[in-house]
Amino acid sequence: MENRSFWFSTELSLDPFFIPHRGKYAIFFLGLTIYFIGIFCNLTLLALIILQRNLHKPMYFILFSLPLNDLIGITAMLPKVLSDIVMGTNKVSYPLCVLQAFLLHMYGGGVLFILAAMAFDRYVAICMPLRYSSLMTPRVVICIISLVWGLDFVLIVSIFSLQTRLPRCKFTILNVFCDNPSLLKLTCGGNTTINNVMGLFNTAAMQLISVTVQVYSYVKILIACLVTRKSEAKTKAIYTCVAQLVIFFIFEIVGTFTILSHRFKNVSADLQKTMGMLIFIVPPLLNPIVYGLNSSEIRNTLLRVFKINKINNLKS
Repeated sequence: MENRSFWFSTELSLDPFFIPHRGKYAIFFLGLTIYFIGIFCNLTLLALIILQRNLHKPMYFILFSLPLNDLIGITAMLPKVLSDIVMGTNKVSYPLCVLQAFLLHMYGGGVLFILAAMAFDRYVAICMPLRYSSLMTPRVVICIISLVWGLDFVLIVSIFSLQTRLPRCKFTILNVFCDNPSLLKLTCGGNTTINNVMGLFNTAAMQLISVTVQVYSYVKILIACLVTRKSEAKTKAIYTCVAQLVIFFIFEIVGTFTILSHRFKNVSADLQKTMGMLIFIVPPLLNPIVYGLNSSEIRNTLLRVFKINKINNLKS
């Protein structure tokens, strides 16, 4: 009964940024600009994959999940934070807080699994080019995409489902957005050992699966590039993989800085909150740009679309 009444309790309090009144509008418009740039870049990549027939390939069907996941991450976090800054509020209902935390954790796990799937696709394409079409059939691609999202969903649900057994009596989220650790700190009088162990296990499992698949794939690709005598094939293979490696390292570097910011006591609370936000801002902002610049097919398709639109505008 206590848990049920807590679930329907009207509001939780977030721990807001300390921002002078004169600076909040500047920060709001800066954040809003960043948000719209991220939305535009990711929607452009999604639209290209959907509308351009030359991109209807297994590689790009798998890539489709990356901008979609980035949209989930940046939208689940940034609009709420910006709204709180400009409105001067710090309240959120418990169900919406859980939903935000769930989506943010889905985003984090999704990045790792999607990059692993993309690395596997490149491994098959470069190391087994003659068998690529027979191996990466539409059915296999659908299975890979379903496995990526399904495994991510199961692991995140398993973390959040453990919270239902714990009593809660606190009403303050010690962050500017909701996440699983912050929700866990609302409990009182319950044993959170299982939750902590499960959270660490799931994080380790995600990292282990993703890194193992990527390391295996890229080592095989590197060997194939060293063996082949075709410089054009070697160059194409390298450029194809560079974008995915850059995206992976961006995510890992930002994630590492986020974790480290919470391990040093002399780091200010506002800086810790800012570092925590970066993991949901930087990758969604840079991923479509990095991938677009490094993938000649996407870049050429985008330029062709702009050229056709320009010609049509001139004719009209």
